[in-house]
Amino acid sequence: MTKISSDIKAVLSPKAKSLGDGITVKRALPFAGLRSVGPWVFFDHFGPVDFSPGQGMNVRPHPHINLATVTYLFEGEIFHRDSLGNALVIRPGAVNLMVAGNGIVHSERTSAELKATGYSLHGLQLWHALPESKEEIDAEFHHYPASEIPEFSVDGVKIRLIMGKAFGYESPVKTFCQTLYMEATLKVGQSLTLPDIPEMAVYSLNAGLMIDDQPIDENQFAVVNSQARVSSNSACKIAVIGGESLGHRFMEWNFISSRKDRIEQAKSDWIAGKFPIVPGDEEEFIPYP
Repeated sequence: MTKISSDIKAVLSPKAKSLGDGITVKRALPFAGLRSVGPWVFFDHFGPVDFSPGQGMNVRPHPHINLATVTYLFEGEIFHRDSLGNALVIRPGAVNLMVAGNGIVHSERTSAELKATGYSLHGLQLWHALPESKEEIDAEFHHYPASEIPEFSVDGVKIRLIMGKAFGYESPVKTFCQTLYMEATLKVGQSLTLPDIPEMAVYSLNAGLMIDDQPIDENQFAVVNSQARVSSNSACKIAVIGGESLGHRFMEWNFISSRKDRIEQAKSDWIAGKFPIVPGDEEEFIPYP
């Protein structure tokens, strides 16, 4: 991480990580020296990737506990299935919120119809911790169509408010603590003062972003002060996340918890086959590494 200015606490360049099947993600969280931003503990940017006919995403069933995952696409689609019996496609602009709570299993694949034609995939997947009092709630899944996500302009800057409250608007996506997740699209020369949030970071999806008159490169992750001012010297799109800190979380594989012993129990349960199965996707699973 590199400290740049009084308004920028740190800037980091995400690490590339292969998920197989031709998919490489840029992982901004967790990062050495930065384990979370507000409640957010995991930030993956996948794609853009072009799949030839016969190829596609093929993430087999795997478990989570004590967290919530948030999936958001710019291009393509993902077929989600989970152990609650949900089976649906997410498309650009929509939001999938999966609350693991006391345990859930899910898979993320490409539909047979789309795999036959070939397609492009591009999006973000984030995880946030749950407050300790909510870590063991029953698992939930919520799908919000793109039409339900608030879209508005502030000083001419186009905003999509994916989660939380900002600029007098509120997203319908369920939250469990103070949480912010929004997308902003800036034209050349535009600027925007970000919300007043205890902890916040900005991810640049392309070149052109400036913070405190300092350039932020494409795919860099900047941890910023509350109400930092962003601007653009070329058209750019950013993701802004933040909220209240929930304290230290242990993380191992797909498990996150405030309690180390809970992660050990989840590992044992997965190895022993005690997690529920995913209806319609019972034949495969990702073994504990």
